[in-house]
Amino acid sequence: MFKKIILLCLFLGISLYSSAQINYEPRTRLNDGWEFLKQDLGSIWEAVRPVKAGDPESVPLWTKVTLPHCFNEEDAVDPDVNYYEGSGWYKKMLEVNNPYPDGRILLQFEGAGQKTEVYIFTEKVGSHLGGYDEWIVDITDAVKRFQDSDAAKRFGGKIPLSIRCDNTRDTEMIPSDLSDFNIYGGIYRYLNLVYVPALSFKGIYTNASVDEKGKEGKLLVNVDFSNFSNIANAKLDIKIYDPNGKIIKQESQTLNDFQSKNILYLNVPKPMLWSPKNPNLYSCELTLSSSSGTITNKNKFGFRHFEFKEKGPFFLNGERLLLKGTHRHEDHAGLAAAMPEDLIIKEMEMMKEMGVNFIRLGHYQQSRIVLEQCDRLGFLVWEEIPWCRGGLGGDVYKEQARRMLTNMITQHRNHPSIILWGMGNENDWPNDFPEFDKEKIRAFMTELHNLSHSLDDSRLTCIRRCDFCKDIVDVYSPSIWAGWYRGIYTEYKKFSEEARDQVNHFLHVEWGGDGHAGRYAEIDYSDLNKVKAGDPSIFESIAKASKDNTWNETYVCDIIDWHLKEQETMPWLTGAAYWPFKDFSTPVRPDNPVPYVNQKGVVERDLTKKEAFYVFQSYWTEEPMIRIFGHGWETRWGKADEKKLIKVYSNCEQVELFLNGKSLGTKKRNSQDFPAAGLRWESLFQPGQNTLKAVGVKGKVKIEDEIGFDYETRPFGKEAELKVSITEADQDHVWVEAELKDSNGVVCLESRQFIRFESVGDGQLVKNQGTSTGSSKVQAYNGRAKIKLAKNKGESVIAVKSEGLKTVFVTVKE
Repeated sequence: MFKKIILLCLFLGISLYSSAQINYEPRTRLNDGWEFLKQDLGSIWEAVRPVKAGDPESVPLWTKVTLPHCFNEEDAVDPDVNYYEGSGWYKKMLEVNNPYPDGRILLQFEGAGQKTEVYIFTEKVGSHLGGYDEWIVDITDAVKRFQDSDAAKRFGGKIPLSIRCDNTRDTEMIPSDLSDFNIYGGIYRYLNLVYVPALSFKGIYTNASVDEKGKEGKLLVNVDFSNFSNIANAKLDIKIYDPNGKIIKQESQTLNDFQSKNILYLNVPKPMLWSPKNPNLYSCELTLSSSSGTITNKNKFGFRHFEFKEKGPFFLNGERLLLKGTHRHEDHAGLAAAMPEDLIIKEMEMMKEMGVNFIRLGHYQQSRIVLEQCDRLGFLVWEEIPWCRGGLGGDVYKEQARRMLTNMITQHRNHPSIILWGMGNENDWPNDFPEFDKEKIRAFMTELHNLSHSLDDSRLTCIRRCDFCKDIVDVYSPSIWAGWYRGIYTEYKKFSEEARDQVNHFLHVEWGGDGHAGRYAEIDYSDLNKVKAGDPSIFESIAKASKDNTWNETYVCDIIDWHLKEQETMPWLTGAAYWPFKDFSTPVRPDNPVPYVNQKGVVERDLTKKEAFYVFQSYWTEEPMIRIFGHGWETRWGKADEKKLIKVYSNCEQVELFLNGKSLGTKKRNSQDFPAAGLRWESLFQPGQNTLKAVGVKGKVKIEDEIGFDYETRPFGKEAELKVSITEADQDHVWVEAELKDSNGVVCLESRQFIRFESVGDGQLVKNQGTSTGSSKVQAYNGRAKIKLAKNKGESVIAVKSEGLKTVFVTVKE
């Protein structure tokens, strides 16, 4: 298998460094000391030539940044511009001190977008096409040539490193610019400086397998070497640790052949299995010692057995497991793709908190940090290459797809979390090329499927939404958006059964709906009590498709609630993954309530939880939880004598609800009693302020939740004026809230009018975050919108606008 990998890489002209699984330790993250230029240069000389302040050579002007960094940290969600697609430069003075005589100096890129060139002084030393796979540039010889040059004296012993990134539109590059996500530019993942001896590891592969009953584990360890000084012999020490840190195998080998080789085959009786509940990780520690120095590498691996039964369900380690999934894009407020490690870990832990056990990494190979967390936290993974939309390009296009698939598999194949390699997404979407030939797409999909199995036959292949290729891959997901893009959500089970019958292995990824955080709706549930068991007919009036609804959190929670309760009654179902976990930026949705943001996430782009998060928790988690629906619902509305529905999402066995201190009774949870699993009450509200308190009991644990809200009985009409106020303030910030009111001064609680915020003066609006409270242009949520202003110890004037209404000005002083 591994010789096939090497031969394939040579055939494709791929640097062998770019297609290996290696965890270099120690490595130094090159985060600080960078300068950035958001445009192109005339030549590399402009980055390194002598310059004095004020001289013509001092332009263009560079800014100081830290890595990871993305070109599009704010402009991706700026409502008034197209996001930047072009070239950008990074430069810094690099200090090198290789401890290994005759060793190598490597730059390890964990990901940079989308085309990258690397320079030492004026010498180009490497390049890469593709924004998502890892790659390495060996700068050893170039550094030596620079140090021996006359120019070296000017830099005081440091090495001028310059890097050009480019995310210019290019139809012969994947992913397509027609995709529903931004094609970011920049060094948006970590860049590492690595020193290795002349004889070192190039790739380490831990192939762990186990039988269905978990009785016998097998481990095969394969190693690739780099030998730059033709060293004749070396010593290899091998240690295998179990999940408790106990050594279960230790041996030493003398090596005199440094071709790719199997260095260990080990039987592990009754291994500690890896699963979402118990993500047990073994470790393989290899130490290579030679005359060039000593280097140690440690890889984690796990034993697990999985199977997609024909027509379902999914089995892990011999037991049925319903895949409870979501999706992840690499995108965050104020950072775009440049998420630091601690923030990635926080996001992944929030998924675990929600009850997730399966993640689709859409739509590209993601950071090694993400996969490490999937292993640690117990997430099963579908990871895919970015052949997404647009059709099929020519030879350059196809070579990139092959290379990215090869790199994804060889770089991530040690991770026990991965069970599926994705070949593409929505490959039935044309329009990047004049030709759209289904048979050519089928032929290339077949090629990728076969390539995947030749590289790693221990996983399965998959795609989403390309019906004319569904017979090629091992696992297929059609497009089913019941209640959003198609039909009503009560048809979900029917749609799924129809799709299941068309393929051998069905998995449903991507479902849900857009929710504008903070927007709620008064939905009429008055006929719920008339519904007979199993009769969904009454819901047709509320389970409407997106063209009829208002992107409110109320409706989205109902969609999720219905899907989750139905999934409990589908014993054949392998699983489903909600799209996505977090709101993310997209260039193809400028008119959304938050412009340029796909708002289907269960958390906002800054990880603020929406109501949907708690619906999932109520079905998927064991730790007692309770959540009264509507924490952000400041004002409910209706008639004084009109009973209103109150929903509580909880996994408690029973819940008692109190309104204004009076008990409304206790309800028992029944997941099949829609909505809110039977934890719902009808009651009159008093005009003005009301409070709700819910007390849940699960076993011996009692938990509670409480909210307050106003009840508006006055009717509201058309928007007539803006009222602006400062609602919160501290030493550094103020919150500015705008309300749309009718001619009688009543807030227009169903208004969807856009509100704009602008400021002049010392302060600065916290905008271009891609969130409901972090955008200078945003649709009102229940007649309101707000934004934060950083005061900057000065005075500012804020202008608030809405079409057809008089602009309002507010002065903010220190």
